[in-house]
Amino acid sequence: MARETGFPRADAEHDFLRARRRQVLSRLANWLRGEPDDVNIMLPYDEVVEALGRQGERRIGLRVIKLDSIVGSVDRGRDFDRRFRPTSGRVRERWERLALASRRGENIPPIEVYRIGGLHFIADGHHRVSVAHAQGLSTIDAYVTEVRTKLDPGGIRYRGDLIVKDYRRLFLDRVPLTGQARASIVLSDAESYAALGEHVEAWGFRLMQDEGVFSDRATIAARWYSDEYEPVVRMLRQAELIGARTEGEAYLWVAGERYRLIRTHRWDDEVIAAVRARERRAPTDLDDSLEGPRGLA
Repeated sequence: MARETGFPRADAEHDFLRARRRQVLSRLANWLRGEPDDVNIMLPYDEVVEALGRQGERRIGLRVIKLDSIVGSVDRGRDFDRRFRPTSGRVRERWERLALASRRGENIPPIEVYRIGGLHFIADGHHRVSVAHAQGLSTIDAYVTEVRTKLDPGGIRYRGDLIVKDYRRLFLDRVPLTGQARASIVLSDAESYAALGEHVEAWGFRLMQDEGVFSDRATIAARWYSDEYEPVVRMLRQAELIGARTEGEAYLWVAGERYRLIRTHRWDDEVIAAVRARERRAPTDLDDSLEGPRGLA
């Protein structure tokens, strides 16, 4: 809660100093815990939109939003950290002026934000949000513009997560799955999406050769999911070979092992037995088991 001395100007100064102290202590704590460098950095709006794939936007007007839902900025990320604590004394004069106005009960205009899913990104009002956080508020008035994207922003915590989202978007452009099939393919490593995309394209090429019929990407994606992915995942579950991986990671891993061990594209008990035997001898991570895109073709 905001400190109260009965002197609004002194309290506003204390608000700023306390916010700066917390920002410095947070950086120190993250360093001691070995947290990634971007854990306290605001998410950059443009990079998020690019990674998720912009589809359109609409203004939805004045809303009351939660302060904790504001995770990024359009262009002022360097002046405040992820919790909107000032990163230097550069913003102090304006910050304390707004804090003083707030303490005196003066009218504070709404901020302006872009909404992507349940996340908000500030276009105007960084100091107002910082002051609101420092004074212990939980909500703020905002003019909201809703931005539609191809991918949901769920799972984005740090700037590094945008790489995975970007690769997933590119994968779904190459392999345009829909519905449950689209949602079920989840990989934790960005480059694995690239490897899986090449694998599906190679599978589709073999399918067209076998059937002598041209198929578009959407048809190949649907056929691969129903004729290849789902049956293999069922076998992996029965053989207890998924382990701590996601189903998509387990499929990609075993597809690479299948070709490397037996040099075949078929699926049968012999393939599963060979992979199971190798798993028992020397368990490997997904990255160690893949020999590159050619090993999956």
